[in-house]
Amino acid sequence: LRFLGAIDWRKFVESLSVIEAILSQDPNGIYGHMNFATRDQYRRSVEKIAKHSHLSESEVAQAALGLAQKGEPVNGADHVGFYLIGKGKPQLRDLTGLRLSPAEALQQVAYRFPLAFYLGSMLLFTVILTAYLYNETQDLQGWLLGVILMLSLFSMSQLALALANFMTTLMVTPQALPRMDFSKGIPPESCTLVIVPTLLSDPPHIEQLLEALEVRFLANRDPHLLFGLLTDFCDASTEHLPQDAALLAQVEQGIHALNHRYAQPTADTFFLFHRQRQFNQQEGRWMGYERKRGKLEALNTLLRGGSREHFALIVGQRLSFAEVKYVITLDTDTQLPRDVARQLVATMAHPLNSPHYDAHKQRIVAGYGILQPQVAVPLSSTHRSRYARMWGNNKGIDPYTRVVSDVYQDLFEEGSFIGKGIYAVDAFAQVLTDRFPENRILSHDLLEGSYVRAGLLSDVKLYEEYPATYQADVSRRYRWIRGDWQLLNWILPWVPDSHGHSHANPLSLLSRWKILDNLRRSFSPLAITLLLLLTWTQLSQPGFWTLAVLAIFLIPPLISALLEFLQKSRDVLLGQHLRTAWHDSRRSLEQVLFVFICLPYEAFFSTDAILRTLWRMSVVKKRLLEWVPSAHVSRSQQRNRWQEAYQRQWVSPTLALSTALYLALYRPLNLVIALPILLLWGLSPLITWWI
Repeated sequence: LRFLGAIDWRKFVESLSVIEAILSQDPNGIYGHMNFATRDQYRRSVEKIAKHSHLSESEVAQAALGLAQKGEPVNGADHVGFYLIGKGKPQLRDLTGLRLSPAEALQQVAYRFPLAFYLGSMLLFTVILTAYLYNETQDLQGWLLGVILMLSLFSMSQLALALANFMTTLMVTPQALPRMDFSKGIPPESCTLVIVPTLLSDPPHIEQLLEALEVRFLANRDPHLLFGLLTDFCDASTEHLPQDAALLAQVEQGIHALNHRYAQPTADTFFLFHRQRQFNQQEGRWMGYERKRGKLEALNTLLRGGSREHFALIVGQRLSFAEVKYVITLDTDTQLPRDVARQLVATMAHPLNSPHYDAHKQRIVAGYGILQPQVAVPLSSTHRSRYARMWGNNKGIDPYTRVVSDVYQDLFEEGSFIGKGIYAVDAFAQVLTDRFPENRILSHDLLEGSYVRAGLLSDVKLYEEYPATYQADVSRRYRWIRGDWQLLNWILPWVPDSHGHSHANPLSLLSRWKILDNLRRSFSPLAITLLLLLTWTQLSQPGFWTLAVLAIFLIPPLISALLEFLQKSRDVLLGQHLRTAWHDSRRSLEQVLFVFICLPYEAFFSTDAILRTLWRMSVVKKRLLEWVPSAHVSRSQQRNRWQEAYQRQWVSPTLALSTALYLALYRPLNLVIALPILLLWGLSPLITWWI
């Protein structure tokens, strides 16, 4: 048993595998330098093709090798993986005479026309659901009928999208991105800088920044992995504040101390890149130029031999920053677990993931310029409050993007960038330098991911704390909605550039849909709230319409719960499976109930963010870059009393009380149906304070 346990069975099996021997002759020599999971993915692809064709496994592998030997080194076409799991799969399928089952043929249609399949499914579900509701409006006419149908269309689109996502996940098969084997270290040609764009606010915050940087280094030690802080001072009414010099000296000394503690023989490992404030005429403030987007652009310029004039201070010695090929950008509170940096670099370095720029389209069209890993909530974060525990450890990226992130990657082979991931410096700089207008873009992550093409790395996780209070989460989402609506131009045929001119929009239809979907999502709370109010005050069947609105919230988690209970793994005991499924399903229902309870306030702050942004964009043209760091919001809300919750969320109890009074006077029978919901709305500030 000891002998059997000591054998590396992966090497043993590979040494006897005929497929392995053939694929190892890969013309560009990449195959032998990939990790085991990727090689195994290639071999399983050979097995699957052979199973449904007239060729043996060795003949399929030989066919893939022959195609690679004839392929040009463009988009990785001289690599066997290009034909086994990449864009060349149709060529190998035709060569081997692959026979597809009806289900697989339908799946291939979805892969061939992904946008038409996805949006067509959503549109079909939306039309069916809205048409069903229309049959219940035969007694309506005039403006009321038009308003009800418009609100129904917006409201049902939320449910339709959930159904389209559910159907898509059943049809498409998730596929991990290929990865090199960097288990023995990152090679010099893949040198990577881990950078944290942040603000220098106060001494305790700087201590936390330095400690977190050291922890990231200790978990990801590698000679070709560098770590740095990319900093600005907080906004101010003057160029310099009295405490600026002390803060800068503190962080400079901290970086020197880290380099001394972990000294390298030839160069430093830790760096500081600090910018001074510049006066922003439009904002009327002294601030860092273009905030985080400006910092990253200045860093990329420096890494590619540009001027250092963008930085007032650079700490850390390096012969040349040009050796840095990739940058891992993290938020202030993002944790980088053990060896995750190496996994990110190993995936970016694979030739099938290398970005390819199209000069005509002016964006990356194949491969990935950015890879976005999953972002999960650390276990410690869920103990800070009931709210953090309710939303913690969700599957997906975060509550704002989790609904469609996996669907985008699985169906379109393209994810959504949310500001924490790895990017290729050359591709990022080539596509985005001087691309966007000044003082216009607040939420730049989605836009950058659309231009540089982001991929979702679903098997690699970063960790980040979830907001402990509902109000801190609202502040974050309020900023996101403002940023989303400032991207309104990018769904139109013409977009502005950095010089104030307009040119044809280079974004793909998928990228434009992502922006449009964010706008739709931010409008949904208002549409659903208005639909409920009109249901109770104007319609003759309030019970039916109330149930229809509740279905928008309840059907998606109920479908997920059903799948949780039915999909039992063979190696899990039935009792354990049922307990886990019940726990996940109960939490999903709790989340849905909480969102419904807060619906009027969600509609209020979403509408406020939309109108405020449109006013600033079209009239005053100021305060478009207004932004308060999440850490500052959390600290300012540590004292949280229930009276303050009612002051902030006054719209919910006010709306509930006024609606109840109206119904009591004019439609008392409808009040019986609406009263439970109105009571929850009236108590929502107290519930959010308690949770």
